[in-house]
Amino acid sequence: MCAHEWVDGEAGDDDAAAADASVIKDSVGNVLIDGDSVSIVKSLKVKGSSAIKIGTKVSGIRILETPVDGHDIEAKVPGFGQMRLKSSVVKKS
Repeated sequence: MCAHEWVDGEAGDDDAAAADASVIKDSVGNVLIDGDSVSIVKSLKVKGSSAIKIGTKVSGIRILETPVDGHDIEAKVPGFGQMRLKSSVVKKS
């Protein structure tokens, strides 16, 4: 008897899980894509500067292919410049 048996549906489940892992969602579950506008939902401390306040609008985000330290969005934040953000602290607007 061979222990390596083919089970119908297993390959499709793996592909679906991989596709779900590559989708970036905001703090409320909306799917984010390049060019979206988002707003900050949590005050963020920035080294060497003041904090980014709740409600700050950020437009033209870019989704990173490989997250850096959990930061999966790159954007130009008004008053702070180019920075990386986590998808868990933004909301699609």
